[in-house]
Amino acid sequence: MQFLHNSLVELITQTSTNLPPDVRAAMAAANAAETPSTQASQALNIILSNIDMAAEDSGAICQDTGMPTFYVHTPVGVNQMEIRKTIKAAVAEATKRGKLRPNSVDSITGHNSGDNLGIDTPVIHFDQWEQDEIEVKLVLKGGGCENKNIQYSLPATLENLGRADRNLEGVRKCLLHAVWQAQGQGCAPGALGVCIGSDRAHGYELAKGQLFRTLDDVNPDARLAELEARIMREANELGVGAMGFGGRVSLIGCKITAANRLPASFFVSVAYECWAFRRLGVRLDAKDGAITHWLYRDPERKIEKMAQGEGLPLTGREVVLQAPVSEAAVRALKVGDVVLIKGDMFTGRDAVHAHLMKNPPPVDLNGAVLYHCGPVMLQDGGKWHVKAAGPTTSIREEPYQADVIRRYGVRVVIGKGGMGPKTLAALKECGAVYLNGIGGAAQYYARTVRSVEDVHLLDFGVPEAMWHLRVDGFPAIVTMDAHGNSLHADVEKATAKELEEAGKLQPA
Repeated sequence: MQFLHNSLVELITQTSTNLPPDVRAAMAAANAAETPSTQASQALNIILSNIDMAAEDSGAICQDTGMPTFYVHTPVGVNQMEIRKTIKAAVAEATKRGKLRPNSVDSITGHNSGDNLGIDTPVIHFDQWEQDEIEVKLVLKGGGCENKNIQYSLPATLENLGRADRNLEGVRKCLLHAVWQAQGQGCAPGALGVCIGSDRAHGYELAKGQLFRTLDDVNPDARLAELEARIMREANELGVGAMGFGGRVSLIGCKITAANRLPASFFVSVAYECWAFRRLGVRLDAKDGAITHWLYRDPERKIEKMAQGEGLPLTGREVVLQAPVSEAAVRALKVGDVVLIKGDMFTGRDAVHAHLMKNPPPVDLNGAVLYHCGPVMLQDGGKWHVKAAGPTTSIREEPYQADVIRRYGVRVVIGKGGMGPKTLAALKECGAVYLNGIGGAAQYYARTVRSVEDVHLLDFGVPEAMWHLRVDGFPAIVTMDAHGNSLHADVEKATAKELEEAGKLQPA
């Protein structure tokens, strides 16, 4: 097995940095279907540019590389313990190279291991088969979309849809609700892996397993194939759109399986996947671990560029914000404005926000730009470099954000998916603004970072530390302004009406 380690490192690298052809085709189709010059179109342009940049530089497509999850098939007699050991070593090596963000956190102490290894991480599923080769499949599913997974127990009453019964019509309502509830927090346009039936735990596992189907395949069960096609049509009529900005494409795939269940239980388990749909696989020689061929991709095939031009074509109407930012500059902004940030920026996620509730900040945040981001960072010769730096889901900071703005004078908050009424009230009261970055566009935003000035609270781990970055031309869209307006609330309200109408449709 002298080649096994390198083969697995290459699998991890390619999965993190290079989207498979079926996902690329789906995203190209989404871009072509969207109305030009809309916010959703702007988001898709940046996404396509980011896909190109990641492939060109072999950088992580999205900074959140999730919980690496491997599915391994081995011939009878192959030592699975040795494969498990080598997978762990490959994960640690890929993390060291910056292809994976260190995401393994002790659930009791909060300590980040720094190498993606820990109790039951990475996740490895083994099975035997009667073929001569080893097969390894890998999915990297970030925390933003993982948090939008959802499980329904039927019968149930669903918001805006009414009662969902124990039949395929009830399942249809669940899946439309799953797309609607994700909004921009799951980095739409997304994909659904679905299991009808089973128990609570195995149902989720089977749902995630559906994400290994290609987006262009057809379900062999005609009933499920019809349901998949219908969900694709109706979900894309809801108007959630790219990043939850409103638009024509909310879903790029829906893959459904069914498993037997208990008489007392009828679960519908949904694994929500974001546009950064990272899954690949390899077949390996069982004697030496060398890659014999790839699944989902042909390494000999030239990778075609996705973007037709610049990620965000400049029109001259963009507003340049120089940090630190004044209250007057913020109050002049309104929802829909495109902003280019120049100057100092500080990252802050879950641990930083919780810390600021009990402790003063390690830096002066008056007039500051606070970025909800957990970057991928590498240190070379004592100097830190940003390898990937897209926004994380902001709603997790809703319990803290209003207090942070009021106490410390934060003027600009950047993240994805929007925030709630408490934050909106603080923006209006204090003269602050929320900017929506494009989720997953980790390479695109990393290129706007001119230098890493400092790092604070590094004991929290690389993703949760407070990084002091200096940026130039960092683009984002105003989605919550200092006048009480929220694009997120508006889109959620509008799509709720569409969801209600979808619930009234007769069964096919």
